[in-house]
Order: sequence, then structure tokens, then C-alpha cells
Amino acid sequence: FLSYASAFPNQFLCLIDTYDTLQSGLINFILISLVLDDLGYKPRGVRLDSGDLSYLSLVCAKRFQEMARTFERDFFATLAIVASNDINEEVLHSLNKQGHAVTVFGIGTNLVTCQAQPALGCVYKLVEANGKARIKLSQDFEKVLIPGRKVPYRLFGVQGWPLLDLMVKHNESPPKAGERVICRHPFHEQKRVAVTSAHVQQLHVLVFDGERGVVVDTPTITEAKQFVAEQLAALRPDLLRHINPGQYKVSVSDDLFKFMHSLWFEETPVVELF
Repeated sequence: FLSYASAFPNQFLCLIDTYDTLQSGLINFILISLVLDDLGYKPRGVRLDSGDLSYLSLVCAKRFQEMARTFERDFFATLAIVASNDINEEVLHSLNKQGHAVTVFGIGTNLVTCQAQPALGCVYKLVEANGKARIKLSQDFEKVLIPGRKVPYRLFGVQGWPLLDLMVKHNESPPKAGERVICRHPFHEQKRVAVTSAHVQQLHVLVFDGERGVVVDTPTITEAKQFVAEQLAALRPDLLRHINPGQYKVSVSDDLFKFMHSLWFEETPVVELF
């Protein structure tokens, strides 16, 4: 928050749900906003990108009104509360029924993409810093990172179809054909399967090196198209059907599961109730 305020003092609109919206993000935003106001700058507002947008927006609005009265800072009463996170028509109707304090809706994906051919959302996230595994916390499970360097493998069954993809820690022994391995759901402890694969394929390939740049031969458009076609042909037919397609699983090893949840527990702040 300090670094962002230093770089953009006139455009201080912060995403506050990176760790914990109310116990961390909102508090830090208020503190920095008071300092910016002392220095003659006007903060812009906050952005909510996960969690219960209705409830969180109402709490933020209430807290801003309290800050305006307590510290006699009128700017708090006019701060923007921006909501994003795959906003579409149904979400807008739902929020209007529930009640909310959102002043700006950030609509991107559902504005510029066709729902029949939706966008593939990809985001780069930091999973390790200076050799130490890092984890992003979120109130939405699907946004919690699987920490540390990892190597993914594709496990094939006796019929030649890929059964699932398995992520292991970078220093962990790789899965081997003919050996039984426990594959776990990243977030649900009770969901796990034992797989004895007929063939194992390592999926991770170094493409870009920080010092050397691109370290692989760049395929032509025709070669890339052919590769995609071959990958699709290798999938089970049920995964490609239009109605009720099957679900392809991406699992983690037992060691990675335990490491992830241990770090998750250590880094999650304790909520104080009064």
C-alpha cells in the first residue's frame, strides 16, 4: 500500500482483498488514505474482486462514513467502491436484490467475450521469493495459490488416455509408470485417488530464462496448430462433448498437499472478535 501510494498518490484506488478484505486490506487503505490527505492528495477508493460483494461493499461504506465523522475527513464519504470479478447481468440483478454500496462496476470479460466461447483467464502469481515458498490467501478457494516451485506430470492409463495431471514439489521424486501414487485434490482433504499409470509425461518445459531469454525453438503457426490438434485427439471423448462434458482432474502429491496446507495455516491471520 505504501509503495502504491508513493507511485500513484493522485490515483490511489486499491485492490483490498489480496489477503483479507476487512481485517487487512480495508484497514491498510484507511491508514494510508489519512496520510495522503495530510499531504494534500485525495484517495480515490477501493476495489473488491472476490468474496461477498454485497456484504463487503456495505461494510466498506459504513466504515468510510465512520471515518468521515470520527476524523472529520469529508473525502471518506465520497470514496468509490469498485466491484469486479466476472460481473455479468445475473450478478448485477442479484446485487440489486441483496442491496449493496458499490458505486462502480468493473466489467471486462463478460463485455468483450462471447459466452459460447468464453475467455481463458490466466494470471501470473508469485509462488516463491528468494528461495522461499509464498502463498496468496483469498476468501475464494479458487484464488488461493499452490505455493512453491512445482513440476507437473501427465499420468496415462492402460487404454492410452490421460487420467489426470499431477503437480509435485520441484525437489520431490517424480511419479513413475507402474508405481502407485496418491493424487489429492488441492483443497478438499477427503478427495483423493490412487493411480498406477502406464505412462508418465513431464509437462513442464523451460521456455523463457531471465538471463538468456527464450530458450526453445519457436514453432510456426502450422506446427502450433498441429500440436493442439494432437493434444485434443489424445483426450477422452467425454471431455470434449458439448453437453455435460467430463471433468479433467489436476491433482497434487501428498507431500505438496501437506506443505501447502501447513503454509496456509501459518500465514492466515487470526480474526479478532469483540
